[in-house]
Amino acid sequence: MNTTRYATHPVDFISYDTQRLRDTFLIENLFQDDQVVNTYSHYDRLIVGGVKPISKPVTLDTFLELKSEYYLQRRELGIINVGSTGTVTADGKSYTLKYKEALYIGQGTKEVTFHPGKEGTALYYFNSAPAHTSYPTRIVTHQDAETVEIGSLETCNHRTIRKLIVTSVLPVCQLQMGLTELKTGSVWNTMPAHTHNRRMEAYFYFEVKPDQMICHFMGQPQETRHIWMKNNEAVLSPPWSIHSGAGTSNYSFIWGMAGENLDYSDMDGVKVTELK
Repeated sequence: MNTTRYATHPVDFISYDTQRLRDTFLIENLFQDDQVVNTYSHYDRLIVGGVKPISKPVTLDTFLELKSEYYLQRRELGIINVGSTGTVTADGKSYTLKYKEALYIGQGTKEVTFHPGKEGTALYYFNSAPAHTSYPTRIVTHQDAETVEIGSLETCNHRTIRKLIVTSVLPVCQLQMGLTELKTGSVWNTMPAHTHNRRMEAYFYFEVKPDQMICHFMGQPQETRHIWMKNNEAVLSPPWSIHSGAGTSNYSFIWGMAGENLDYSDMDGVKVTELK
């Protein structure tokens, strides 16, 4: 299943009603049995996708928008497993991914296959971005990740950031991915907020309890809007937009970025008191 999302001018964004916001930026139903779900974004040509193999292995096939002989002919791929332990094969080599572990697959890899979970349902969340150099395929475990703890309980944003697919861990072209885990009692992510005009971002929210929700905030700092989100849903964030959320309980989320700057700290900060 493949869909396309087009870029939005910030002036047009101001006039969007709730449904238009959701149709333009929210990505629902990412995991469908024995299918690859692709959302092709015109923001830095990032693809947000999900795979849920149940009864058979599922192959990552090219599709019309790519105009390529195979999916990764001109792209790189980052995968994070948000389900039970599963296996991904890349050009015949197998990689076992535990919960919250990542796999980077380099440009030029011709065949990628997602296999059902070994003891339960494996859920493979992925991002893909254009690439012009082939870097080695590599698994990134929890031990490999660059891990930092920031925020505080007093400001409701005590969290652990695990940088998985970033240049300080392994070489990539432009794709960056990692995950953030909120501590019990904390609900705010990425606060104080920021923008970065050199790259776009996508958030994937998970570990959201069935009776809880996430309120994702976006827009220019003085023209913010919100989107209510459920577990295992993703949202696109344009370069001109803040990207921050608060949950009715603690949760985790995966951040993925693509653009011209690989400096993780390249952010234009916004004071909380400046937001409108």
